[in-house]
Amino acid sequence: MKNSLLKKASLGAALLLGSTGAMAECGDIQIAEWNWASGELMANVDKIILEAAYGCDVELIPGATTTTFASMNEKGQPDIAGELWINAVREPLNAAFDAGSLHSANGSPITELGEGWWIPPHTAEKHPELKTVLDVLERPDLFPDAEDPSKGAFIGCPAGWGCQLANANLYRAFDMEAKGWKLVDPGSAAGLDGSMTKAIDREENWFGYYWSPTAMIGKHKMVKLDFGVPFAGADNWDGCVAKAEQDCADPQPTAWTESEVHTVVTDEFKQKAGPEVMDYLAKRVFPGKIMNEMLVYMGDNQAGGEDAAIEFLVSHWDTWGGWLSADAAKKVLAEVN
Repeated sequence: MKNSLLKKASLGAALLLGSTGAMAECGDIQIAEWNWASGELMANVDKIILEAAYGCDVELIPGATTTTFASMNEKGQPDIAGELWINAVREPLNAAFDAGSLHSANGSPITELGEGWWIPPHTAEKHPELKTVLDVLERPDLFPDAEDPSKGAFIGCPAGWGCQLANANLYRAFDMEAKGWKLVDPGSAAGLDGSMTKAIDREENWFGYYWSPTAMIGKHKMVKLDFGVPFAGADNWDGCVAKAEQDCADPQPTAWTESEVHTVVTDEFKQKAGPEVMDYLAKRVFPGKIMNEMLVYMGDNQAGGEDAAIEFLVSHWDTWGGWLSADAAKKVLAEVN
């Protein structure tokens, strides 16, 4: 970590120097700092670059999919949601896009991403017959719940995450309760990760939701399951599966919808930020492989978003240099190297 601290000090001095000659004064802005690692990293990268290169004064505020969208939609804050997974909010988000109150600054800020249901590699190897979700659902006995071993445990999403609604509705769509399954709320991101890691370490079976790119999927080489059924259409997903249970009376079995992530900004921010800042956000694309590397770095070094963002800027100029205008990139690069 010594080198990282030296790099951080060097970059900190660089940012102070760079900020005195910023190209634009975009003013006070808020960025959602997501409660998952990739979103935390992205928010801190944006903070450093927007302050250093473009003269913004950035405040990071806690972010979660549904609550952040609701706040942006109803209150116009925060200004930027860097990694908004839109499946849970697609209909109201599209309405906001149509109304011009919110804008997509980037329709693919991370490549090679996706959500779904996973099992560990040792489970897939020991039970090659488990090729699809439908296969797994016939074997709750292989995934006993800790509190009630007579039930199979399906690990869903923590409360407040957008994916919580989809997993709960798919649990109903596949009639999992009648098949002997229990839907388990892991309580937090740490609880979700901990349940997977514990199973891997003990070579126990695990079945649940996760997404990629993430350090957990890359580190543990988790196996993503085909659902064994086709995607049942946008009306079923957007109009039912992605909604609260009271608004989804009859969810149909379906494969997971194609994951879609956007960087979303408010109309007020778009107007005041200027074309150079919007151009940066449009070009800011993290390759999935690089993102996985950074997430493993965060886990191995217990690094928070700020430290990870500095490490990224120090180590991956080839990735981020092209995101900026020539003058802005020089201000950061000249001091980092």
